[in-house]
Amino acid sequence: MKLQGKVTAVTGGAQGIGAAIARRFFQDGARVAVLDTNAPKAKAVAEECSTAGRVGVAIECDVSERASVFAGVERVVKECGGLHVMVANAGICQVRPFMQLTEADWDRILAVNVKGVVFSFQAAAQHMIETQTRGRLIAASSIAGHQGYAMLAHYCASKFAVRAVVQACAKELAPYGINVNAYCPGIVATPMWENMDRQLSQMTGAAPGETLKKYARMALLGRPETPEDIAGLISFLAADDSVAINGQALLVDGGIVFV
Repeated sequence: MKLQGKVTAVTGGAQGIGAAIARRFFQDGARVAVLDTNAPKAKAVAEECSTAGRVGVAIECDVSERASVFAGVERVVKECGGLHVMVANAGICQVRPFMQLTEADWDRILAVNVKGVVFSFQAAAQHMIETQTRGRLIAASSIAGHQGYAMLAHYCASKFAVRAVVQACAKELAPYGINVNAYCPGIVATPMWENMDRQLSQMTGAAPGETLKKYARMALLGRPETPEDIAGLISFLAADDSVAINGQALLVDGGIVFV
């Protein structure tokens, strides 16, 4: 129970990797707040992360809106008694050829994937600094934050940006005892990747599921990752054992990208 007594918040926690992180934090002894635009699913995950004395909290939150994020974090602190770990996990993806990308496409991806991290970190760090909490800020990047991929230019740009935000925040917040890191998944069997598979299949004519399998075969692991594979790393980054890791974007991709 390495997170015993800690309060953790996970954006995009209603499904996929976010839900797996929330469940892992609960197993580690933490109290869990699930923040998501999908209130019913967030409530369901929060209920899974509840027991006597440790009730999970579900908060409807749009990470692309600063006021929504700050209000959500304020609720976490009020209802859970503090905040020790913020995981800015919420993210979206869109498959589209570079020459067809519109201003709206760029704005939507950057609003969720980059602003969502910035706002989540700002709101959580504000509380941590005020209460002198030696906290953890953890963001979702990707293998697409380490190298670019065709038809994902705006998504890749957003994930590269997350790495920059993490490095800058780590340097600014270190004096307050706050560690800032990112995790970089590869091909994970989640609703996001299922949607990407459908979009790519429409463009290439591949059978449903074939694109996911094709990319998964790139990994030395030999299979798509599971959300639980990713949650194991987040559990480590959230705990005291990771105190010497700061400003990093750690690959957890089953062996695809090597840096």
